[in-house]
Amino acid sequence: MDANWDHVILLSGDALRADHLSCHGYHRETTPILDELAAEGIHFTNAYSPSSHTREAVPALLTGEYPDVAIDSDYRLATDTVASTLSEEGYATGGFHSNPFVSRAYGFDQGFDTFDDDLHFGKHKLIALAQRALDKLRNRHYARADEINERSLSWIDSLDSDQSFFLWNHYMDTHGPYEPPGEYATLYRESGISERDAQSLYQRAIKDPDSITDEERQLLIDLYDAEIRYNDEKIGEFLDKLRERELLENSLLVFTADHGDAFGEHGYYEHPRYLHDEITHVPLLVRPPGGTSDVIETPVSTLDIVATIQDLVNGESEPSLLTPSYGDDHRVFSQASGENEHSHIRRYAIRSADGLCFCERDQETDSITFGDCTTRSLRDELEAHVEERVRVENGESESESDEVDEEIERRLSALGYK
Repeated sequence: MDANWDHVILLSGDALRADHLSCHGYHRETTPILDELAAEGIHFTNAYSPSSHTREAVPALLTGEYPDVAIDSDYRLATDTVASTLSEEGYATGGFHSNPFVSRAYGFDQGFDTFDDDLHFGKHKLIALAQRALDKLRNRHYARADEINERSLSWIDSLDSDQSFFLWNHYMDTHGPYEPPGEYATLYRESGISERDAQSLYQRAIKDPDSITDEERQLLIDLYDAEIRYNDEKIGEFLDKLRERELLENSLLVFTADHGDAFGEHGYYEHPRYLHDEITHVPLLVRPPGGTSDVIETPVSTLDIVATIQDLVNGESEPSLLTPSYGDDHRVFSQASGENEHSHIRRYAIRSADGLCFCERDQETDSITFGDCTTRSLRDELEAHVEERVRVENGESESESDEVDEEIERRLSALGYK
């Protein structure tokens, strides 16, 4: 491996929509640090996630495969991640996050030498009680960005100075309930809101979106934007620590998000299993060692991140985000499985420079219903894509489900998933 490419660092935000970043033209200066990163890297202004929610988006992000390949029917990891690939190439691999859906309970620790998912569950009751006490003490059900930074930097410092590494930090701060800490709580409004009220409002927005008034919607947005600004500052602190260690200039750095968040644009909040822009359009910034400056407006997928990393290591994968050569005919696809009473539905979308198209496939009747489509050609391409994905699914075998630890279930409920 070229000495200029010693390390690979993947930073991702949870529920971070692209159009709320100031480098995407947002009216608030929410991301001064990421704006600087965009200016010294490749800024993909139309990047889309392969799905709209963590259980399918993060597996795709880490494997470079669509969700119907990356995970099994129980959302457990079913494909090697980029961590496994790089571990085989001699990289030390570390993952640090706080989202139960991509925890070791679902197999996401595979390929990582160190995997800190902030969950200390186990059969021993004392461990579960300690986890609950930790969450109560910090009054939230995830580790803040500063905690993720501290843990990952400690891991880096534990490595030999000549050891190449792959690091994945996933930040939960922009995920609801929106509870910006300290002075950030009043960054975009005169008065703050109690964490209890913030949690209650967020839960009601999910369960009863029609009840949310214009004022309450703006409150949710204000709090969300404040979380973005907090997260941005902590990312800046992390980058500064990398510079102090003289690591940034020897690293490929990628920043993105698993999906976005909605604020009533299509009648819902949070990120249910639809494929509209507000929950699939995500930031994507790629900074090679030494930096560069480029803006790519062609639609791309975050699936290409893994291919880019593999191309860096062995030169065998395409396309690479480092040498983008996307033509005007480049297409980006997304998918999302339905949930609850709609679990038999799978939604698909195609995006291009010319427009977009949506459809739903009923897996029980094997029928396809199309929604908005900009052109007939996009509809035909989407239909062909769906047929291809169905063939992939039909070749897969289902695995048996194991019971998930009750502490994971409790956290998921607090995060609005239950």
